Amino acid sequence: MFALIRGAGDLASGIALRLWHSGFDVVMTETEHPTSIRRTVSFSDAVVNGRTDVEDVSAQRAENITHARELLKRDILPVFVDPECSCRHELKPDVLIDAILAKRNLGTKITDAPIVIGVGPGFEAGTDCHAVVETMRGHTLGRAIYSGSAMPNTNIPGRIGGFAGERVLRAPCDGVFRGAHSIGDVVVAGDIAGYVNDEPMICTIGGVLRGLLADGTRAHKGMKSGDVDPRGEKEYCYTVSDKALAVAGGVLEAIMHLYTENRSF
Repeated sequence: MFALIRGAGDLASGIALRLWHSGFDVVMTETEHPTSIRRTVSFSDAVVNGRTDVEDVSAQRAENITHARELLKRDILPVFVDPECSCRHELKPDVLIDAILAKRNLGTKITDAPIVIGVGPGFEAGTDCHAVVETMRGHTLGRAIYSGSAMPNTNIPGRIGGFAGERVLRAPCDGVFRGAHSIGDVVVAGDIAGYVNDEPMICTIGGVLRGLLADGTRAHKGMKSGDVDPRGEKEYCYTVSDKALAVAGGVLEAIMHLYTENRSF
C-alpha cells in the first residue's frame, strides 16, 4: 500500500516511520523552508540538507516523480518540496494523510485518495476526510475518529515532566533565527537558546534542548522556536516521541479499518 503524507515535521515523521515499518511505501511533502523544531526526528531535514535519518529510516529530497520512485526502490523515503501536494495527481496514493498540523485544513479533500486522513484539529471526518486522528495529549490521544472532529487547539502544550507552556521557547520578535545552542545541549533557566535578529530567546526552565529552529529560518513574534525537555534525557532528542507514536498508531488503525470496509482499490 502506498501512503502520501502532507508535512514532514516530528508528528508526520512518526507516522511515516510507523507506516514504513509496517510495509507501506511512503512519500512526504514539505515547504521549501521547513519550520520543524524537533529536527533530529523530522524527515523535513532532508529538504534542507539533501538527506537525513530518523531512527533507522533514511530519507532524501526528491527532485521529481521519477527520482522519488527510484528512491523507494532503494528503500529510501522521498521528501518533495510541494506545499500544495500537487504530486498526488500523478502519484495516485492509496492513502493521503494531512499531517501539516496547521490547525485548519489547507486544501485536503476527501476525494484526494481512496483513504484520506486528517491529523489534529481543522478536519471533519465524513466531510474533509474519512477519518481524523486526535493529537491532544490526554485520554483520547491517538484515537481514530470516523464522525466529527478532533479537539480544538488550545495553544497550551501538553505537560511533560511537570511543565507545559514553560517548555516551549517562542520567538521574541519578527526576524531571522540564529541558535546559541544545539539540540541535545543541557540548559538551565536563564540560558539564551538563540536569537531572532539580536533579541535573545531565553529558557525559562532547565533540561535538555529537544528542539530548535534551524539557523536562517524566518520567525515571527510568538512562533514556537524551541523546546526544553525537563526530564533531562538526552537520548529522547533522537527518537520519535510517545505522542508521535500514539498518533501514528491511530493513523495505522484508521487505514486498516477503512481498507477492510472498502477493498475496491
